[in-house]
Amino acid sequence: MKGALVFAFIAAVALYLPTIRYGFVQDDRAIIVSNPAAHSIGAGLAAFHDPYWPRETGAGLYRPGTILSYALDWTLFGGRPGWLHVMNALWHGLATVLLVALLARWLPPLGATAAGLVFAWHPVHVEAVASLVGRAELLVAVGILGAVLAARRGQWVLAVLCAALAMLSKEHGVIVGVVILLDRWLCSDASSPLSRRACPERSEGERGTGGEGYPTSFWIALGVVTLGFLGAWLSIGWVGENDAAGVFYGTGMWSRLAIALPAALRAVMLLVWPASLSVDYSPQVIPARVGPSLAALVGLSMAVGVPALAWWCRRRGPAISFTAGIAALSYLPTSNFFFASGVVLAERNLYLAVALPAAVIGWGATWLAARRGLRLAAVTAAILVAVCGWRSFARLPAWQDNRTQLLTLLSDHPESYRAHASAAAVLAGLHDTAGARREYRAADSLFSGDPYLDGAHAIFLIGIGDTTAAVPLIERRAGAPVGERMTLRAQFLLELARRHSAEAHAIADSAARRFAGEQRWYLPYQQ
Repeated sequence: MKGALVFAFIAAVALYLPTIRYGFVQDDRAIIVSNPAAHSIGAGLAAFHDPYWPRETGAGLYRPGTILSYALDWTLFGGRPGWLHVMNALWHGLATVLLVALLARWLPPLGATAAGLVFAWHPVHVEAVASLVGRAELLVAVGILGAVLAARRGQWVLAVLCAALAMLSKEHGVIVGVVILLDRWLCSDASSPLSRRACPERSEGERGTGGEGYPTSFWIALGVVTLGFLGAWLSIGWVGENDAAGVFYGTGMWSRLAIALPAALRAVMLLVWPASLSVDYSPQVIPARVGPSLAALVGLSMAVGVPALAWWCRRRGPAISFTAGIAALSYLPTSNFFFASGVVLAERNLYLAVALPAAVIGWGATWLAARRGLRLAAVTAAILVAVCGWRSFARLPAWQDNRTQLLTLLSDHPESYRAHASAAAVLAGLHDTAGARREYRAADSLFSGDPYLDGAHAIFLIGIGDTTAAVPLIERRAGAPVGERMTLRAQFLLELARRHSAEAHAIADSAARRFAGEQRWYLPYQQ
């Protein structure tokens, strides 16, 4: 089995070696390049008191483990983006190895290796690995999978440390305790021959609900770490409604589900048939529906079906049951089912969920080998792995730099309002006034519910002297709590353009008192 682990690691890393030529793209600049906490180990350790996003952005979140990993890389490699990309590839390789090691409990070498290679080369992973801010997904996966493997081996301290790594890397790391319970539960059925073969370390007296055999002190330590993280996240990383995606602003539960359920369907489609990929799934890549739809109904069946699959396969295919549980649990925090999150859907958030189709293919290869022979099973698995690798390799250039990413998005998904908004900002920076106006109008026609877009559009119009067109955009968002920081900036510039200095300074003072770090934005205009 060691050879299979080495092969899976090399395959996972090799696919992403071309990213050594890539730079910092999109959020990489705010999180890494412009963030002093990511530039030295000391600053990274001090960032345990700070949110993931710089405070002046108002975006929040709490991922100090991820920031510390950037700080370590920056210290070792001098901030060269190519080497940070290599480290992403290495973390991805480690996550792949851990998954193969876990699945080897239930699958023979062929099945576990096939599953590992599908996981390593699945096209959905391109965003998480090729984008440097995708590091959070890689670290949380390593933490969760490492904690399960360490707990299996009775390495309790290591399991708790891996759990802490998962939580401090990204929010859905809190599922680690449930995943460990799920893994233990799958070995709890003494009546299953597969369970007895796969879990020989458990005696008959230990088989029960799944939690027996693990010391109480381990569960207490895991609970303390989990509660500590939740406390830190709520006090440092939570910023309330501003963390939601624009499409969810001002929506109730049913309206939110009308959007979230079709997104769940799209997520399943990406896992099964990743032909159409995107760096953005905001409106209208996923339509902003306001009521029931067929897509929502099918999405609901998917949301119910994956947990049902985990239950149904607990004896027939525990590898599928285990990965179905991981898929559902890891997707839940960004599913928007219970509360609105910062994205409608993102491929990077499906990183762990890819374990489910990988396990299905591994199980299928095992079934085929038993009935039709090893050669046919190996050839079939190799074809599926090669298709995944080809699609991923073809997708890699989309993350080479900001220009390539934006042009790819505009070409593949011209229905994305965020693509046109980004294009407008670029054209405005190039002083292409007509082009920027055109792209802002296109973005607004696709989706008019984003207060940040309205604010940016208004600021652009004021900058070119068209205050008349800016006023309706500002009035549209006046008094709304979401996006207020951007609206106040636009109001401030409008008052300056009207030569109402007293009103402008009053707005600046109010914004500085209400939003941390906001005073720095207003200072250049007040001198």
